[in-house]
Amino acid sequence: MDDDQLLRYSRHVLLDEWGVEAQRRVAAAHAVVIGAGGLGSPALLYLASAGVGRITVVDHDSVDLTNLQRQVAHSTERIGRPKAESAAQAMAALNPGIRIDALPSRADEALLQRLVPEADVVLDCTDGFDARQAINRACVRAGKPLVWAAAVRFDAQLSVYDPHAPGCPCYACLFPPDTRPQEVACATMGVFAPLVGMTGVMQAGEALKLLAQVGRPLASRLLMLDGRTLRFDELRVAARADCPVCAAG
Repeated sequence: MDDDQLLRYSRHVLLDEWGVEAQRRVAAAHAVVIGAGGLGSPALLYLASAGVGRITVVDHDSVDLTNLQRQVAHSTERIGRPKAESAAQAMAALNPGIRIDALPSRADEALLQRLVPEADVVLDCTDGFDARQAINRACVRAGKPLVWAAAVRFDAQLSVYDPHAPGCPCYACLFPPDTRPQEVACATMGVFAPLVGMTGVMQAGEALKLLAQVGRPLASRLLMLDGRTLRFDELRVAARADCPVCAAG
């Protein structure tokens, strides 16, 4: 690390649990973030500001006026532009010293099969059941940790699915592929803007802990947040022996 990097990241380096070695691990890491919307926007900005050396952002959508209430990586001037490119521009302005790959594409099976094995951590910032299942399958196949979150109305959930943590479930253990829930979307249900900001920031925090190898990531725990009361609840969760995705055999 040169003097400018030491100065830029000094408030992390000063942490007893962090130091120069953890910052070097972050700088050498590759994070894949799928979704550059309400959750992805703050997650991407904090990963960039913290100095993750390579960040790949995947989103097939374009910036819309209705996004700007909560999707803080975008601006009025970038309405109509691909979200992946808009987010990359915001990240580069914040930290020009990192590599940013913007993919304005849908995260289909073929793209995930190519991207996920290259990642050190994957952040699922999408809002669809099928996409979440596909991302989870790709992470299980590649043995990569997945930081997942969801938020709608005033409610949010967050967890880390880490195949290296003993007994840790995957997303499909908690939300089996054959038990499709009722689809809920911000476009029809609404969402409290600061809630997705808080949740996306927590996703970045969990990813950074994994990359830096500090703290205790949220593996085998499901965090639930009620934005009306700012109450956090936590559930212990475990891998299912009959999970169709991660169960042995």
